[in-house]
Amino acid sequence: MNTRTVTAILPAARAEVFGYLSQIENLPRWATEFCRELKVVNGKHKVVTCDPDAPELFIEIRSDRSTGVIDFLAGPAPDQLWTFPTRVVGLPDGQSIYIFTTVQMPGLPDEKFEQECQSLLREFENIRRRFERKEASGVL
Repeated sequence: MNTRTVTAILPAARAEVFGYLSQIENLPRWATEFCRELKVVNGKHKVVTCDPDAPELFIEIRSDRSTGVIDFLAGPAPDQLWTFPTRVVGLPDGQSIYIFTTVQMPGLPDEKFEQECQSLLREFENIRRRFERKEASGVL
């Protein structure tokens, strides 16, 4: 099993970054290579992915504002979810660091895992752009 951790320094306060990333409704806005569509099936969130090998996955977010932890759980069934731990940490200068660890799910070939890691890097650019636009417009 492999893991990869990606980080980004964001020009926004911890509360703002946490508020945005912990809302499952925002997932299609920044995780554009993973989440083509977000829907609710029998009260559970499901992602329509861009991956033909896993076209739909159940997903949930478990977050704790006091610690900045945002755990993403995804899998083929509600009782088969794999955890992807993330955290938002405030920095002394009013910025934040966002930390996301992706984990190679059982049965996922190394090459496919590497492709997913590259997708995550591109999605981090979406997150950066989202907060940089706010800074450039003077809105924080």
